[in-house]
Amino acid sequence: MKASQAEILIVPGYTNSGPDHWQSRWENKLSSARRVEQAEWSKPVKEDWVARLIEEVNRAEKPVVLVAHSLGVPTVVHAAPHFIKPVAGAFLVAPPDVANDTIRPKHLMTFGPYPRMPLPFPTLMVASRNDPFGSFEHADEVAKDWGATLIDAGEAGHINAESGHGPWPEGTMVFAKFLGAL
Repeated sequence: MKASQAEILIVPGYTNSGPDHWQSRWENKLSSARRVEQAEWSKPVKEDWVARLIEEVNRAEKPVVLVAHSLGVPTVVHAAPHFIKPVAGAFLVAPPDVANDTIRPKHLMTFGPYPRMPLPFPTLMVASRNDPFGSFEHADEVAKDWGATLIDAGEAGHINAESGHGPWPEGTMVFAKFLGAL
């Protein structure tokens, strides 16, 4: 699949993705990409975020490819059973462990626990070995449950601008390969 054949929905996490974040850069470069805007970025409510994503997927006119980061990952997983329009695939990056009671801010736990059913579309997940919001072992466990292919990003922090992943060329290459295989 080519990017022009899909609606690429950017699903940011907590506090949104700033201008230097790889999601924002991809959104600006890909003409078929658009961000799923949330009413409240700093005090996320799972039901609101999930409903907004379902609305955006179900209004799509082309097959959807989801590109989720951090809290966007549980948003995708909770919304998946409710999509009416076809989702061609999901690219999930840096899944937080939303069932971990040490996570901060605490209200992020309202997105947990993760559903453990297989996702109904091809899924590629990228996780870091030193992500402060979720362990690689947890990412491996949920990837297996979801039927996702897991890519080990090494010690890449939270795979965001703060961890040095603004442009994230490696991610661009992995996403292009994933998109091409859909």
